[in-house]
Amino acid sequence: MSPMTALAHPDSHAPDAVHDEDGAARLALYRRAAQGGHTGAQVEYARMLLFGLGGPAAPRLGLGWLLRAEGAGNTIAGYWLAWLALGSVLLPRDGRINQRMLAAVHHGYPPALRAAAVHLGRKADAGDQGLCLQLLERAADAGDAVSALLLVERLQRGEGCEARPMAAAGWRARLMNHGIDPLPPIVAPPVAPRPPRGPGSPATLAFEEALVPAKIAWLSETARVGVIRGLLTSDECRLLVAHAMLSQRDDGRDAGCVPVDAAQEDFALRVLQLRLARAARCELAHAEPLRIGRRGIGADQRPCSDHLPPDRLAADHAASGNRHRTLTVCLAQASDGGGIAFPQAGLEVQPTTGAALVFDDLHPDGSHNDAALHAGRAVAGGEQWLATAWLREGRYRPF
Repeated sequence: MSPMTALAHPDSHAPDAVHDEDGAARLALYRRAAQGGHTGAQVEYARMLLFGLGGPAAPRLGLGWLLRAEGAGNTIAGYWLAWLALGSVLLPRDGRINQRMLAAVHHGYPPALRAAAVHLGRKADAGDQGLCLQLLERAADAGDAVSALLLVERLQRGEGCEARPMAAAGWRARLMNHGIDPLPPIVAPPVAPRPPRGPGSPATLAFEEALVPAKIAWLSETARVGVIRGLLTSDECRLLVAHAMLSQRDDGRDAGCVPVDAAQEDFALRVLQLRLARAARCELAHAEPLRIGRRGIGADQRPCSDHLPPDRLAADHAASGNRHRTLTVCLAQASDGGGIAFPQAGLEVQPTTGAALVFDDLHPDGSHNDAALHAGRAVAGGEQWLATAWLREGRYRPF
C-alpha cells in the first residue's frame, strides 16, 4: 500500500492493546518475544508496562526494557526514552533527549519527524522554516495524518515556502478520501524570537527551549489572573486541534472535551504539555491530562470553579493535592464572542489564537480562591478551540 493511501491516525503508534479486550494475552506474547531478544517487541512490552495495559503498571520495569532495546540498537526505543525524560521523573531531562530525537529523525520515524518539524517551526530563521516543511512532507509521505494536516495549512498559506495551493489541494483530497476533515482556519501571531545562539541556533533540535517560561502579564494581582501572549505557534495550535479532531469526530456544535490520553501521547504532544506547564510555573508531572475542547455558537456557560470538591478529589489522585493553577490556551479564536469572564474579579478576557489565560485556583495558604470563579461567554460567530491544563499541588503523573 502506498503512503498516499495509508494515512494513519497518530494513535496507531500506541500499543495495540489500547483497544484490545484481551490485553493480558497480548502482554504475555510481547513478553515472550521481548525475552527472546526481539527489540520491537521489547519496545511494545515496555510501553504496555508503562501504561498498565494488560496488567498492573510497572514503569521502572518498562524503563528497563526500553534501555535494553536501545542498547541493542533500536532507535524507536530511544524516541520513547526521550519522551519519558520530558517528565523528569524516571529519567533526567538532559541533552540525551535531543540526541535520541535526532537519531529518530534520521531513522525516519514519523512521530519524531513531526515533533522536530513543529519544534523548528517555532524559529524565525528561513532555513528552519524550510526544514519544518520538509520534515512534515516526509512524515506525511510515510502516512502520518497529523503531519499531512499541518502540511496542507503551510502549503496553502505559504508558510516556509511560496504558497502552493495546488499541492495543498492534492493533500487535502487524500485526507478527505480517508474521512479526515480539514482543519479550521488557525493563524497565531509569531512567537517571540529566540536568541541567535544556543537553543535558537538554526537547524538545531534543542527541546529544552520548552522549559523557558513565557512572561505572564497579570491582569489582577488580587484575583491572580494573567495572560501569556504568543505562547503557541500556528503549528502547535493546529497540532492540538488535529489530535482532537482525529480522536473524537462529532457533528454537533460542541464537541465537548477530548483528553490527551497518556497512552496516545506522542513526543510532540508531550513537549507541548511541558511548555504549557512551565508557562504556568509548574512541572509536567503535576499536570492532569490536557483537555482540548471545541465550542460552537450557543449560550453562555454557567460559572464554575476548577477547584475540586472533597468527593471528586478523593476519587482522583487525592495524594496529588488539589488543582492549584489553571492554564487555558486558545487554539482557534471565535470570530465573535467566546470571552472568559471572572465575575467576582470584574474581569473579562477575549481569547486570541496562541495566547493563554492563567489563574490560581488556590491561595498560597491552600484555601479556595473565590475570585477564580469563571464562565465562558457565548460564541456568537465561528467556533472556538481551547486547551486546558490543570496543575495539581503535588505530582499527578507517574512519569
